[in-house]
Amino acid sequence: MTSSEANETDPAPIAACTVARDVQNFDLLIEDMETELGEAWGDLNFADAASYLSQPDARELKFIAIAVNGEDEDNLAGVGNIISQAKKLGVQVILIAEDVSPIALHQLLKFGADDFVPYPLPDGALHEAITRLDRPKPVMAQESTGQGGAVGNHDGVILPVHGLAGGTGSSTFVVNLAWELANLEKKSTVKVCILDFDFQFGSIATYLDLPRREAVYEMLSDVETLDDEAFRATLLSFNDKIDVLTAPSEMLPLDIMSAEDIEKIVKIAQRNFDYVLIDMPSTLVQWTETILGMSHVYFGTMEMDLRSAQNALRMVRALKSEDLPYEKIRYVLNRAPKFTDLSGKSRVKRMAESLDIDIELLMPDGGVAVSQSCDHGIPLAEGAAKNPLRKEIVKLAKSLHEVNQSAIAAE
Repeated sequence: MTSSEANETDPAPIAACTVARDVQNFDLLIEDMETELGEAWGDLNFADAASYLSQPDARELKFIAIAVNGEDEDNLAGVGNIISQAKKLGVQVILIAEDVSPIALHQLLKFGADDFVPYPLPDGALHEAITRLDRPKPVMAQESTGQGGAVGNHDGVILPVHGLAGGTGSSTFVVNLAWELANLEKKSTVKVCILDFDFQFGSIATYLDLPRREAVYEMLSDVETLDDEAFRATLLSFNDKIDVLTAPSEMLPLDIMSAEDIEKIVKIAQRNFDYVLIDMPSTLVQWTETILGMSHVYFGTMEMDLRSAQNALRMVRALKSEDLPYEKIRYVLNRAPKFTDLSGKSRVKRMAESLDIDIELLMPDGGVAVSQSCDHGIPLAEGAAKNPLRKEIVKLAKSLHEVNQSAIAAE
């Protein structure tokens, strides 16, 4: 037999493997692996994969594609162990998931998977994932030398908004304040970002008519490797004026993010934008303290009713008990009494005194125009420029910007 004949009969070296409880449950994966690799791939079940990855030959693999579905959620530790083994060998991991809960997927990605593809596989999705594996890893933002503009040079003002009761207009306040800040200066560009951290009922996407993308969940699931470039790629732009991190397309537990993850996202936003507005969930979570500590001003929206008063009192008590900076909260009274309503203004004063707080910002009732602008996905300035609520938000935006500019000039 000649050497050329021997080469023709030698099997192709294995470049990759699928790992699944039963790969036959993922027929589209089989087809795509054959398309991408021909015969240069194999398949392993979970038990065999754990054994194989303990052998030196496994280092020759380019990647493994781990396919899981809802039935595998009872074996997350075992699957995670396979991912960890592969990463120790320098083998890259593509995670393919079908009908897996967000919490389970988050846990698996935390083990170190390099990429994630949903199943059934979209056309070309596996090819794109393999292509991404070949790309050099971006330099982490904190490791950058500052050359090439990889890291933003801003030191943004962090402005969270927390609704102290449902329906107090916190999201409307965020959207319109962000828009007015972005449009304050005609000659220079003020960079404004909105982070919708209400992972369950966030409505910023609705109020700005933006789609909810899977990329948001992918980013939130792998914050450890997040850098400036990846963060900016996840944002959506509204009219080239505001960049928005929308809430995920699926409802997620509020504690799916650690305080460290939230802090990293906010810091990346801060160095890439002049103003970072955060729409907070009304529920207090473990990372509320993180946002409060990082904020320059923490807005609390409320109304002239008993529920808002009770919640404001409970909020202050909770922060005081933990020795947190409750004085950062700047209370915003939505649907406040009109200027000529003296009895209404008297009620506001009594409410503030009874709660021992200062209600500094009185936002008038904008009427039906507010709900219409939200439904149409536009700020008030675009649909009802003369609305009294919009005028007050403009005043606030100017005040915030002037204070910020003065602080910059004093440095």
